[in-house]
Amino acid sequence: MSRRILILGASGQVGTELQRSFADAGEVIACDRGAADLSRSEELRHVVAQLQPAIILNAAAYTAVDRAESEPELAMTINGHAPRVLAEEAAKLDALLVHYSTDYVFDGSKKSAWVENDATNPLNVYGRTKLAGEDAIREVGGKHLIFRTSWVYGPHGHNFLRTMLRLGRERDQLKIVDDQNGAPTSSMAIADATRAVVDNVMATGAISGVYHMTCGGETSWRRFAEEIFSQHYQQSGEKVPQVIPISSSEYPTPAARPANSVLSNEKLRSTFRISLPDWRSALTAAMTVLASH
Repeated sequence: MSRRILILGASGQVGTELQRSFADAGEVIACDRGAADLSRSEELRHVVAQLQPAIILNAAAYTAVDRAESEPELAMTINGHAPRVLAEEAAKLDALLVHYSTDYVFDGSKKSAWVENDATNPLNVYGRTKLAGEDAIREVGGKHLIFRTSWVYGPHGHNFLRTMLRLGRERDQLKIVDDQNGAPTSSMAIADATRAVVDNVMATGAISGVYHMTCGGETSWRRFAEEIFSQHYQQSGEKVPQVIPISSSEYPTPAARPANSVLSNEKLRSTFRISLPDWRSALTAAMTVLASH
């Protein structure tokens, strides 16, 4: 019998790509918020219990980082409490739970890349709720993989890439923060790496734990924007805006952001022999898909 794979957050940028990357991995059931609302715990329990999946891929989350500052209870319900429900239901079924977390569990104060066992210290509500979800899954136990990623974008959904391309058509100049560093990571690369890890785990036995999963290299938001416009010009020949670097203090937001979001992927690489592409080549792949739509 084909194994059943439940994808939560199906309409989001990672959920959309997971449907592509797992299309031939078994019987895929993809649920958006209408079918599986993470803010309704008992409904969520019922969905999992009824479907009895062998693998749960949880790509659903409350991701509005700034709005979370004014909606902390809702953010905690979705990011902190729902993962516990999923972990409990997965454990009952002996299913593998795959859950996505974030670089925002760290405070950004470290000068080098963050490793999985570095001390966490989130600067904002979003980071605190995502850390609570990690902790809940670990407390429940069972077979689980928690992938911390960063600066996620892709050809689908609301993200930095699509926002830059839209603003670039509307404006001649853009001011972009240049004192936050991280690794832009495409939803396509995340989904493909997830499939590779899950295939490995299902074949060899679950290796539960937290793993960092980002594209290679690092950059700033300003340099990321410049690379987007450079590649867009090469693809289309359309005019691109001037990008002006600014500091975080010049672009205040409700939620504080870490200055250094670079995550070390060594544990993922050494455990599963898997590496995501460099952020520039991943961007090229995502922009090629976007341009074909």
